[in-house]
Amino acid sequence: MSAEDDNTVLFDVDENGVATFTLNRPERNNGWNPIMERRYYDLLHEADHDDRVRVGIVTGAGRSFCPGVDSGRLDQQADAARFDLTGRQSPSTPLSTRKPLIGALNGATAGMGLVQALMCDVRIAARGAKFTTAFARRGLAAEYGIAYLLPRLVGQSKALDLLLSARVFDADEALELGVVNRVVEPGELMDATREYATDMARNCSPAALAVIRHQVWTSIDQDFSTSLRDGYRSMGYLVEAPDFREGVSSYLEKRAPHFPPLSKDLVPSAITGTAIDSAFAILGERGE
Repeated sequence: MSAEDDNTVLFDVDENGVATFTLNRPERNNGWNPIMERRYYDLLHEADHDDRVRVGIVTGAGRSFCPGVDSGRLDQQADAARFDLTGRQSPSTPLSTRKPLIGALNGATAGMGLVQALMCDVRIAARGAKFTTAFARRGLAAEYGIAYLLPRLVGQSKALDLLLSARVFDADEALELGVVNRVVEPGELMDATREYATDMARNCSPAALAVIRHQVWTSIDQDFSTSLRDGYRSMGYLVEAPDFREGVSSYLEKRAPHFPPLSKDLVPSAITGTAIDSAFAILGERGE
């Protein structure tokens, strides 16, 4: 990978264990391309096994988060090879990481950019940021699992509105619809997101975060009894783990917890017996 490729997504980790992934093609408004995708997914894999990292923030350089596929590549839309996932990492990669991802949506978030934002666990947007699904206005299908994600987040009716009209909506409406969790002033976005992420990194168990994240994503398509069974399996594992002992001790002693780094051996799907079984898993079989 060239130095130029390395710069398409920047990565740093602060002293609190908060990693920041910055989509970094501001000269193209952070338009998505295969190089950025590979770099971002590679960094997610690295962070997943980096003891320093407890929580991740995903944001964009410049005035945009990600307005979708780089406009310079849209003239290739007739080339079906652009949608062949052979040799590419699974689109479910952001969902498969064990560490929480928080989207700091600083500007235009559309198409593929919106998909990446929806794969974050929590989304904080700058007031004035614009959103659109975009696909219908480009003559495209709802790509990369957005037809799976969006209805589960906002409901079928609202998802159909946003997908069929491909209309532009702003951050305040995104909050009302449930697309984002919080809206702050542009100049406060990174401070507010880092404050939220730092609190999580300092006070929440990495093992619990990994298991809970997996539980929520897999429970989307489960019946209650299956989800309950997986929850009991997870509890059985975690009560034997050092995080539980530290969580109880710190609470009783009225002090800040000192949770150990996430064990590289902790595999949430092995604990619950349930993998992320969705449209993403099907795509992943083709992409890996």
